[in-house]
Amino acid sequence: MKHTLKIFAACAFGSVLASTTLTSCNDLDTQPDNYYVTSQEKEDAIASRPELAKAGVVGISSTYNQYMAVYSTAHCDFGWPGAMMMIESSGIDMVAPNTGYNWFASAGAYNFGNNNNYANNLSWYYAYKVINSANTVLSTIDADTTDPELQLYAAQAYANRAYIYFTLAQLFQYTYVGHESLPCVPILTEENSDEAAVNGAPRATVQAVYDRIMADLDKAIQLLTDSGLDVTRIADTGTTRFVSLGTAYGLRARVNLVMNKWQAAADDAANAIAKSSCTPYSIAEASQPAFNSASDHNLMWCVFIQENDRVVTSGIVNWASHMGSLNYGYASVGGWRMINKALFNTIPDTDCRKGWWLDGNRESANLSAAQKEQAMAYGAPAYTQMKFAPYQNVLATTTNATSFILMRIEEMYLIQAEATAMAGGDGKSILENFVKTYRDPSYTCPASSGQAFQDEVWRQRRIELWGECLSYFDLLRLNKPLDRRGGGWDVDWVYNVPAPLKPLLIPNGEVQANNALGANNDTWSKPNAVSDY
Repeated sequence: MKHTLKIFAACAFGSVLASTTLTSCNDLDTQPDNYYVTSQEKEDAIASRPELAKAGVVGISSTYNQYMAVYSTAHCDFGWPGAMMMIESSGIDMVAPNTGYNWFASAGAYNFGNNNNYANNLSWYYAYKVINSANTVLSTIDADTTDPELQLYAAQAYANRAYIYFTLAQLFQYTYVGHESLPCVPILTEENSDEAAVNGAPRATVQAVYDRIMADLDKAIQLLTDSGLDVTRIADTGTTRFVSLGTAYGLRARVNLVMNKWQAAADDAANAIAKSSCTPYSIAEASQPAFNSASDHNLMWCVFIQENDRVVTSGIVNWASHMGSLNYGYASVGGWRMINKALFNTIPDTDCRKGWWLDGNRESANLSAAQKEQAMAYGAPAYTQMKFAPYQNVLATTTNATSFILMRIEEMYLIQAEATAMAGGDGKSILENFVKTYRDPSYTCPASSGQAFQDEVWRQRRIELWGECLSYFDLLRLNKPLDRRGGGWDVDWVYNVPAPLKPLLIPNGEVQANNALGANNDTWSKPNAVSDY
C-alpha cells in the first residue's frame, strides 16, 4: 500500500451534494504544506504513535453523529440517526401526524421514488463518510499486524464498514435471496478508493457486496478474538460506541438472517449472547420508560451522544427531539411518534411492553404520576410512545443527549429463535423462554407452522424493537407489503403497497459525479391512498 492518497476526492466520492461542505478526512492525510502522505509513511507513524490509529477509530464513531452536514436548514439532518429515522418513518409501525412539526413527513408520504430526496441523500452521504473513515484507519494498519491494540482498532474499521455496506445493500437493491446478480452499490476499500476517486466506481452486484460484508465481519471477529482486548482500551467513557466481539457476532447474525443462512444466523446470535456482557431488561426494568442510557446493561452498540455535541446544543435537531414524548422537542409540540394501532391491539395486557405506549384512553400502566402528568400537559394523543425516557430521566428536559441505539441484546434472542426454527430446530422454546422471562409471564407462542412462527417472531420484533429503526428492513427481508390499513395513519398516508418494496434510487449527485456507476434503479411513483377499512 505505497500509493498516495488523494484525500479530497476520496472524501467526496459518495457524497457529492452541492450543499455539503467537506473537510479533511483525517489529520494523518496531509502535512502542513499540503504534501500528500503515502500509506507507508502513515503506517510508520502509526507504528511509533498508535494513539493516532485510536484517534481514527474514535473518528469513525463520531462520523455517525453529525449536524446538518447534508442539508444546512433541514432539522431532520442530525447524522446517521436522522437518516435511519427517515427510513423507519416510511414503514408501517411508527405513525406520525401530517403536520409541519414532522420533519419526516416525506417518509410518511412514502415519496421516495426519485433520486433526490431526504432518504437517499442522507443515508448515502453518511454511509460513505463512515466507509471513508474506516478505509482511512485500515490504510494505516498492516493487514497482518499482530499488535493487539492495532488489531482492536482495525476490527472497529472492518465491523463499521460491514455494517454500513449491509445497510446500503438493503436500501439500494432488493433483498439478497433471488437478487444476487443485480447491481447494488459501489464497493470502496482502502485498496481502491484512490482509483475510484479519479475514475469512479461501478455498482457491484448484490453478491459481491455481501461477500465484502462477510469478509469484513469475519476479519473483525478474528481480530477481536486474537486481540483479547476489551473496547474499554479505546476510551474510558461511551464504550458502547465501539464494536465488541459480541456486537461483531450480532452484526454477522443479522447478515446471515437476511441471506437465509439460518443455522449460521442462529449460531452467531448465540455467540453474540455468550460473548457479550449484556443482559436483557427485566420485566421490572421494562415496565417504565427507559432506553435512555449508553451504559444500560442491555445495550450492545450505539451512536454515542454527549451534552456538548452540536446536535444537542441545537436543542431540537436531534433524535430525542423528534422521538421523545416526555422531553421538549418536535415530538412534544405536535410531531408525535405513535405505534401502529392494529399492532398495539395484538399486545396482551399481561405484557409489560403494552405500557410502552398510551392506550386508546391515553393511559399507560408504566408511567409514574409525574410522567403521566407531563404526558397530559404536553397533550400526547392515544398510542403515543412512552418507551423512551428523557435524558437522565428529567421530565421536560431541553438537554436531548440520549444516545441512539444501534443494537441491543434482546434482538439476538429473537434472531436466534427465528433462525433456529427456520433451520429445523426448536426455535419456539427459545422465543417462549425469552418472552416469558423478560416481557410476559403468560406468553405462549400461538404458531403451528414454520411460516406462522416466522410471522410471530416478526410481530415480536415489531413490538420489542419499535422505534429502533429496524422495522422497515424487516419488511424488505421478509417480502412484506407496506400495509398501513387500520394503523392510525393520516388518511392521505394510508397505503397498501404490494411486496416487494422498491429500492431507493442512488442520489443524483452521485450519478452526475461517478461516470462508472452504471444504470440507476427505476423510478417509482408515490402510492395512492386506500380505504382505511
